[in-house]
Order: sequence, then structure tokens, then C-alpha cells
Amino acid sequence: MRVLVLHGPNLNLLGEREPEVYGTQTLAELDAAIAAGAKELGIEVRCEQHNAEGAIVAALHAARTAYGGVVINPGAYAHYSYAIADAIAAIAIPVVEVHLSNIAAREPFRRNSVTAAACRGVVSGLGFTGYLLALRALAGMVA
Repeated sequence: MRVLVLHGPNLNLLGEREPEVYGTQTLAELDAAIAAGAKELGIEVRCEQHNAEGAIVAALHAARTAYGGVVINPGAYAHYSYAIADAIAAIAIPVVEVHLSNIAAREPFRRNSVTAAACRGVVSGLGFTGYLLALRALAGMVA
């Protein structure tokens, strides 16, 4: 099984951006943890980070023929990007949304995810572990 992991805007700044919310580990460390977890599950994984909404939409479109599933952290786009929600709904492969922080416990504008409704599931508030749980869930969906 092949899985695409999409990191959204500002996740390239992990480790320095609001460490009290997102922790002190970097995106490179997150990608390494994802790769190790994927290997244990027998999953081939590719991680990409995009700050632009259109790049995320394009990556989702491309994923539909190249991957068995997607793990996506749409970042702030989760709260208002109907374009990303539509792209998720348009592809036939399962998508699991992940958030490092618990968006339900954050500022009011962050509590709703418009992209979540198009996803097969959501993992929120469990830090890096959330990505590993999303990979495990996808492995079960596709098996």
C-alpha cells in the first residue's frame, strides 16, 4: 500500500512556531517518525508539505491514481477551504485528516473543520502520534 501524507500551511515551521501548541519537534522529525511507523505497517509513504491551497488540491488530484490513501493535515485551510474539501470528496481513495493540536479546544474559529466532512476520519490533539494512528486506520480501510 502507498500513502501520501500532506502537510498544510505553516507546518514547515514546526519546532519554532508556537511550540506551546505544536511542540518543539521539527517537520523533518515528524516525517522521520511517519516513515518509521509506515515501515512497521508495511506501507510505502511519501510526505509533502505545501503552503498554497492550490498545491494541496493538485496533490490530492494526483494522489487518486498513485496512492491507496491520504493522510492530510490541512492546517488552517481545514477551517474554510471548500476547494480542499471538494478535492477530497472528488477522489475515490480514503483520506484521514490529522491535527497536531485539539482543534475543538482552540479558538472558536478553529473548532470547525469544513474538510473533515469529506474525510473518512479525523485524529485531533494527539501530536505526532495522530499521524501514526491515521496510517494504521488507512491500512485497515484498504486491507
